[in-house]
Amino acid sequence: MPTANNKVRFLSPKPPKSDRPLFVFLPGMDGGGLLLRSQIPKLAPHFDIRCLAIPADDMASWEVLVKETIALIEAEKKGNQRPVYLCGESFGGCLAIKVVLEAPQLCDRLILVNPASSFRQQPWVQWGSHLTQWLPANLYPLSVIGLLPILASLGKIGRDERRALLEAMQAVPQHTSVWRLALVRSFNVDENQLRAIEQPTLVIASGADRLLPSMAEGKLLVKVIPNAEMVMLANSGHACLLETDVDLYAIIQGRNFLAESTENLSLVSSH
Repeated sequence: MPTANNKVRFLSPKPPKSDRPLFVFLPGMDGGGLLLRSQIPKLAPHFDIRCLAIPADDMASWEVLVKETIALIEAEKKGNQRPVYLCGESFGGCLAIKVVLEAPQLCDRLILVNPASSFRQQPWVQWGSHLTQWLPANLYPLSVIGLLPILASLGKIGRDERRALLEAMQAVPQHTSVWRLALVRSFNVDENQLRAIEQPTLVIASGADRLLPSMAEGKLLVKVIPNAEMVMLANSGHACLLETDVDLYAIIQGRNFLAESTENLSLVSSH
């Protein structure tokens, strides 16, 4: 049985701002937490940002990841009752759902970006995830490169972001990828559990996602989660937050998704 190495931590891409709402980003399969990079300049004036970083050799269970993530958020909130925005992308979307179900009192707003909760609906991806473990070690890096056009709409991503995505993928060893794919395959949250999510929820779904059926999953989630709405990015790929034309803060603001205290701070910072 794989064991966790207990080094899951938060990265602060900007100096902490304890007077701002906490924005917690839970990353995709890479676990690096750095692929929010192109969104940070727009988010930083309004939020105190933390990015979850899961070490490349960490093979924790869902239970351990949820427990550690909750502990990190609790530590950030201690003595400071500010709003918490929990944003999970892909693999991180699954983790975000589990965190909210386990500790609903910690989160005020939930944002799900192409969540991998739809993994079970894509037979070819499930089959490919099993195949990963049988790839010879020398072929695995090539398979990662081959995944790039499926993971992202490369024409919409700048050169630096493209390089960052490839480096993040290559930083995860084959055995860790196999483990995290198995985690996503095992993700099973039923509709009754989803109905228990009371937080305002924003589901961002890419219409040109070649990896997962994110549009169909988005429609399902907003149908079941009581206070949810969907934003469709018609021409975006799976890794949409790296795309030049995608502005996460503008999406949040445009959907009136800001908590009242966040709106007040935004007005102050704009003057």
